[in-house]
Amino acid sequence: MIGSMTVLDRIRQYLGNVYLEDEAGIIYGWILDKINDFKDEYPAVIFPLQQNEISTKGDVILITYGDQFLEAGQQPLSTLHKFLDDYLGDVISGLHILPFYPYSSDDGFSVIDYRRVDSKLGGWDDIRELSQHYALMFDAVINHVSRQSEWFEAYRSDKMPYKEYFITVDPKEDLCMVVRPRALPLLTPVKTNSGLRHVWTTFSDDQIDLNYSQPLVLLEIIDLLLYYVARGASLIRLDAIAYLWKEKGTPCIHLPQTHYVVKLFRAILDEVAPHVILITETNVPHEDNISYFGDFLPETGMTDEAQLVYQFPLAPLIVHTFRVGNITRLNDWAKTANSTSSFLNFIASHDGIGLLPAYGLLAESEIQALVERTIAHGGKVSYKVNSDGSRSVYELNVTLYDALNNPDTTNIDIGVRRFLATQAIMISLAGVPGIYVHSLFGSRNCTNCVEKSGRARSINREKFQYSKLLAELQDKESRTSRIFFGYKHLLRIRKTVRAFHPSGAQRILNLHPGVFSLIRYSPGGDECIVCLVNVTSARQEVELPLKELNLPFEKTWIDLIEPMKYNAINYVLRISLRTYQTLWLRPNG
Repeated sequence: MIGSMTVLDRIRQYLGNVYLEDEAGIIYGWILDKINDFKDEYPAVIFPLQQNEISTKGDVILITYGDQFLEAGQQPLSTLHKFLDDYLGDVISGLHILPFYPYSSDDGFSVIDYRRVDSKLGGWDDIRELSQHYALMFDAVINHVSRQSEWFEAYRSDKMPYKEYFITVDPKEDLCMVVRPRALPLLTPVKTNSGLRHVWTTFSDDQIDLNYSQPLVLLEIIDLLLYYVARGASLIRLDAIAYLWKEKGTPCIHLPQTHYVVKLFRAILDEVAPHVILITETNVPHEDNISYFGDFLPETGMTDEAQLVYQFPLAPLIVHTFRVGNITRLNDWAKTANSTSSFLNFIASHDGIGLLPAYGLLAESEIQALVERTIAHGGKVSYKVNSDGSRSVYELNVTLYDALNNPDTTNIDIGVRRFLATQAIMISLAGVPGIYVHSLFGSRNCTNCVEKSGRARSINREKFQYSKLLAELQDKESRTSRIFFGYKHLLRIRKTVRAFHPSGAQRILNLHPGVFSLIRYSPGGDECIVCLVNVTSARQEVELPLKELNLPFEKTWIDLIEPMKYNAINYVLRISLRTYQTLWLRPNG
């Protein structure tokens, strides 16, 4: 049984499940040497993962580009650090800097050199300084590399061992079973010293997939992950990991070899840096997504793959909920979802709103309504190719603010209230909140960004001119200022409430079709908070029967947000919620 094995036993077994016996033995020997060298060189980074540290170290994670804040004469990473310290340091504990390496396309996700910081952003000293104040999440973009990388240039020159680092396929091969996240050719022709070859490109012709059946590729990536740990990574995000292993005649997604490789990464980190958290990015249906937790290991109290996975269904369900003003779909999902600190809850990202996780949770007509709403609100729609050659919607490319609000008809007051209500739901749920930087300011669609890049995803990736942003924040009537300080108010309160600890329990209620309701409990069960969010544009009345809901029989309850007092009559709280109002109620006892 895996649970009774040592870490080194696990490493040996995982290798044996992926490679031939002779290969596995050689790889194992190399890994042992690497582990011992790492321990000798970096003893300071080796300390055990304490229970619940996954929650406390990353209680709220901000997701941002390294050059999100631009100031003349300043390195962007330095400006980012300044903004965090001046405006967010008291409410943000974790920081996910999207790929900060030199790149050739896709805003960082086509990496030229994994081991350098893009000089336009700053340097490793800037990253190290940030890691002293925030738990840093590094991107490991290890499914593919840029065609401008040294590895691929060596491949084209027929240099060994790089000639085997990439996957060459005869275009006549039958690859119809391969699952694609893009409506682009799977194979890309490239000129090499030995003639024209076709290489595997899951995402674009500038992102060349790595060949993990070649053990040297695996060893390169293991060395890379340890390099990131040594430079301050507290969390490592495995980008697009579901597509890592390719096998002809299969869908080439979620293959057993992929899971064993993730288990291997986890086992190596368990040996040299158990405090470092793995998070998998898999924009797929829920059951496939949670498969990347792997198996529970009693000796570590953790799972043997990822410790965090993205809560992908939440974004489309939230947008649907506020479109129809009804919580039914969200409630149905939330009651059955395994909502714990093992999930990174998010409803906006640099990629847009993925729709694959919505299938089976929303009806086809409801999904189509989200598509039509996105287009009507100035957004874009991205597609994927199915195994039969047809196309289907993959994601909505739109800022969350404009997905929720019609740019032509929504006034600022309603828009701000509606937007903050969605964020209140996200940060009320059990788990670790992941806040995309544009959600702090209610950013609008950047159509100029799309025109400039030619990519739909750029609509949600606009960069801020620092001085202009600060001026908007100082204008207390602006949308930007109202959302930012309203959001910060919620985060500041949340940080002081033990019931909002990410690993605390939750109970979803069904009080009213227009009000999302849940109870959060502190990990010890000694504190509770009732969270109510009106998802409609009308006033809603709800009743909380304290006895029936097994809530404290306190006569007075206090809303932590405004604050206001509410008195129970005959053990029933009667609450009236304004348009898109959120209440966090705590018993006054």
